[in-house]
Amino acid sequence: MAAEPFCQDRGDNLRVTILGSGTPFPTIERFGPSTLIEAGGQKLVVDAGRGVTQRLWQLGIPIGSIDAVLLTHLHSDHTVGLPDVMLMGWLPPAFGRRTVPLALYGPEMSSELARGIEAAWARDIEIRAEDEDLDPAAAKFQVTEIEPGLVYDKDGLRITAFPVDHGALITPSYGYRIEYKDHVAVISGDTRYDERVAQQAAGAGLLLHAVIGFKPSTIAAHPQLQRIVDHMASTSDVNRIARAAKAELTVLTHITQMPPDPPSLDEMLAEIRQDYSGRVEMGKDLFCIDIGEEVNSGMRE
Repeated sequence: MAAEPFCQDRGDNLRVTILGSGTPFPTIERFGPSTLIEAGGQKLVVDAGRGVTQRLWQLGIPIGSIDAVLLTHLHSDHTVGLPDVMLMGWLPPAFGRRTVPLALYGPEMSSELARGIEAAWARDIEIRAEDEDLDPAAAKFQVTEIEPGLVYDKDGLRITAFPVDHGALITPSYGYRIEYKDHVAVISGDTRYDERVAQQAAGAGLLLHAVIGFKPSTIAAHPQLQRIVDHMASTSDVNRIARAAKAELTVLTHITQMPPDPPSLDEMLAEIRQDYSGRVEMGKDLFCIDIGEEVNSGMRE
């Protein structure tokens, strides 16, 4: 008998799939930041980086079946795929078929972002609505601008937004705590060291944390890169957070290897595992974490 495909719907489980584990670097190996949440038949996407629609359809998940998109903050690498989710999810082929506006949750000014997307493609929407007999009301966003606290509560799936420190100018910026049937996953969003992440992730099944790896010699030779480093959690920062949170599994995403002399993934992982005996894994696109009675991880099939 063939083995059951990994990370499929098992009823009471909470599933987290990394759709994009990359950064603004336009590489084909790691698409832009995006994470799929599945629980109780619901499908939500946290952030919509470059390539989010391709990864969804690669998994056989219709873009039109996404119930909501949640944004951690409004940096372009986290939002550049948002027009694709809204527009392609609206079209009639099997990858689309959404018939209602796309629910969007995000920080203040998310409404301006949504209205700008609708305006930019207004002529396309007008043409397709008439030419393909589509309801233009579905080619829109239904926006909820969020504040810290409970932002989503439906059929047992609860999502709480909490502020994180991504720098003084990048506010508000949020992480998310996801709860379903006593299972908990925490997504850090983009942040430098912030003890609030550890507090939210204390004892969770999963902590999904962004990370930047760099060599001090690189920063010494290129001091302008310090501005980037200062906005993100280093490997030592993630080590501190993981040791404080003691989540059952910590997975790295939004993985930055600072050029021109980047550390290897193995070097970054070794630094995070230093003096920490908990489970830590390096994420990649289509890496899935299945949170049930046990927390299992692997490439999604």
